[in-house]
Amino acid sequence: MTSHATLKPLPHHKFIPPLHSIYTPTHLLSLSTLLNSNNKTSPHSHSHSLFFSFLKHNLISLTSSIITQTKMHNISLNMPPMSQTFDPEDILKNRCILVNGPVIVGAGPSGLAVAACLKDQNVPFVVLERANCIASLWQNRTYDRLKLHLPKQLCQLPNFPFPDHFPEYPSKFQFISYLESYAKNFNITPNFNETVLSAKYDETFGLWRIKSNRIKSDKVVEVEYICRWLVVATGENSEKVVPEFEGLSDFGGNVMHACDYKSGVNYSGKNVLVVGCGNSGMEVSLDLCNHNANPSMVVRSSVHVLPREIFGKSTYEVAVMLMKRLPIWMVDKILLGLTRVILGNVEKYGLKRPCMGPLELKNTSGKTPVLDIGALEKVRSGEIKVVSGIKRFSQGKVELVDGKVLDIDSVVLATGYRSNVPSWLKENEFFSKDGMPKDPFPNGWKGNAGLYAVGFTRRGLSGASLDAISVSQDIAKSWKEENKQRKKTVAARHRRCISHF
Repeated sequence: MTSHATLKPLPHHKFIPPLHSIYTPTHLLSLSTLLNSNNKTSPHSHSHSLFFSFLKHNLISLTSSIITQTKMHNISLNMPPMSQTFDPEDILKNRCILVNGPVIVGAGPSGLAVAACLKDQNVPFVVLERANCIASLWQNRTYDRLKLHLPKQLCQLPNFPFPDHFPEYPSKFQFISYLESYAKNFNITPNFNETVLSAKYDETFGLWRIKSNRIKSDKVVEVEYICRWLVVATGENSEKVVPEFEGLSDFGGNVMHACDYKSGVNYSGKNVLVVGCGNSGMEVSLDLCNHNANPSMVVRSSVHVLPREIFGKSTYEVAVMLMKRLPIWMVDKILLGLTRVILGNVEKYGLKRPCMGPLELKNTSGKTPVLDIGALEKVRSGEIKVVSGIKRFSQGKVELVDGKVLDIDSVVLATGYRSNVPSWLKENEFFSKDGMPKDPFPNGWKGNAGLYAVGFTRRGLSGASLDAISVSQDIAKSWKEENKQRKKTVAARHRRCISHF
């Protein structure tokens, strides 16, 4: 059996087969000798010595597993290991994979961006994705009319611009095409249909242990990854938020979250209650209007509605330009003044503005202002009705907090999304209970013990790109230093071996 300590830098990842399925006690004796030898000759090596220590720590349980397995299958211990016959499923169960680089959880824009940046640094990695495609949020959980809210030059990922023929605001389908080209260009091949169950830092060995379930041929395969660095790239919107409403179970009509809404084509002539007045709620209401439905939009709290463009420039670009010279409170006042000129007084339509300015509110609470793309005109005309909060549902009806009762056929919950990080990351120092890094932008990308976050800036795709660049550079620096140290250790071993002769 060849010593890992004498191997060249590991490739993309190294598969460690289940020891109980291919190794005999003779192999384990050799393994034990190798582990002891590794500890004696390389006390200062890093990633590989840590893994050897981890393997040695579990050697007794592995040996017991082999003995049990041989008894179960009535296998002679003297039989050559390659001729042993097992159930094929046993080969795939409880796989252990040592990754000579980071494990990236999530293959959305954030995960792809950090993977591409690591490619440029020649750092190997593994990307885990629970869905069967990249950017599953965009592909499976967005409505068809969706377009990027910001110009394409502000949404491109590192080192790969949008095609010139794409419009200023690419559609959902154009953006998905861009992401697929991005993955192909950088040869990023995620492990699809693999759900991370837990990720825990092993302080004894200084390694991350990521356990996952992989669906393969309709069967579930348990896999454990061992690595030095973990990149959380599941994003701010990985899980839908579904509030509880009194009587909703008695409503009797169609109820869906906005992530399941595709088009208003099936709602013509129907009364639809849209719960939520953010960008999704506004756009779903507009789409329903365009398909001759009758939407009523629930506005429970104050909201900033801004024009998508100001004097031919993106509102975001104007804000960034002003913030280079002025404090944020002053920029907010300028934006709201220009908005009043362009959109008029929106409060008389039931869209009350918050006391805090749009940029300051975004920075402090993460609440994104609505960029109007036509919904406000429908609100003015009465085609989109603005209604107060919900008190209770009943059969085919909804009672509002102001006492009004509406007859409705369907409900669309545009109630937002949240991070799912707390459900699987067994660590509470870096992330808060709501699944967001505790340190605000621009310092929320790096935690302790090789833990990183990409795409949690509340600044969209441009923030994710900045995170990806910072994370990849930091990991590449550590990875190259450790590889350099390991090569020195291997060279020293070779010299000692030669001296024995």
